[in-house]
Amino acid sequence: MPTPQEIKSSLHRDGFVVIPSVLSESELSALRAAATRTTARARSGAWPHIRTLGKQFPPWSAADIHKGIWGVQHLLHPDLPPDDAAVFTRSYFHPRILDTAALLIDGGGDGGGEEGGEGGGGGDQLVMELYNMLVRPDADYELRWHRDDVPPEATAEQEMSRLGRPAWHAQWNLALWDDESLVVVPGSHLRARTDAERAADPFARELPGQLVVRLRPGDVAFYNNNILHRGVYDSARERMTLHGSVGHAGGSKLRARNVLQHGVGEWVERCDFSVLEDGAQRARAEGMRQRLIKLGRESGDVGYSLKD
Repeated sequence: MPTPQEIKSSLHRDGFVVIPSVLSESELSALRAAATRTTARARSGAWPHIRTLGKQFPPWSAADIHKGIWGVQHLLHPDLPPDDAAVFTRSYFHPRILDTAALLIDGGGDGGGEEGGEGGGGGDQLVMELYNMLVRPDADYELRWHRDDVPPEATAEQEMSRLGRPAWHAQWNLALWDDESLVVVPGSHLRARTDAERAADPFARELPGQLVVRLRPGDVAFYNNNILHRGVYDSARERMTLHGSVGHAGGSKLRARNVLQHGVGEWVERCDFSVLEDGAQRARAEGMRQRLIKLGRESGDVGYSLKD
């Protein structure tokens, strides 16, 4: 198990860090069951919040379900069946996940704020953001190389302007089955693209220095969302990977577009976290929810970070 300093150092140096076995066997089993039911619901059309094949970035439309899906959106949505919603809620607000996120934001490992952050620590200024699931696609599917919040037409100077600013977030993939879908270029979150990377086909199978992030069930990979990365999804291989992010109140409008473009603001005010038995954990979750509501009210129409 890596130490806190090793986790921060790895994320800062490489742009990602893998932490093994963050879930107990019972937690993993409960999540697999909830994820299986939720994925089946999405494939049948009973859950409209999906990512459809042929479209990499939001917005997605439930009308395109006939094309197949590669993701399920909004695992914290209050309209999910209560039993499944409870399982996903407990996993998103899991102390090992949120404490690691707070460590990475607070410690600046992903470009986060000053040590201690606003209000005495990253942990007490966390903002609820996104919780989605990446699933086995209905046909083989690949994403193009991208950074989540830097458009491909950006100049080197524009890239460095964004990469040099605080990230104010922590993002993760938590695998429920073996997963080798995420491909990254380590260290690319610290620099502009090379001439070779700019000239490469957006779907290039190989870029110099790339690495496939391999996860076992229960492993979690935290990564900077502006690392140069892509996804490669095999329709013959089961996949259910929880894809989440949390922010920091200091991020303000810098994070608003990344988060609100997914439509979370449409239902966040109806969330009920009473399924969290621990009072302190429940209060933490409610504080995070209120900061997201505040972000939405202050940001207005944010548009979309990237377009297909």
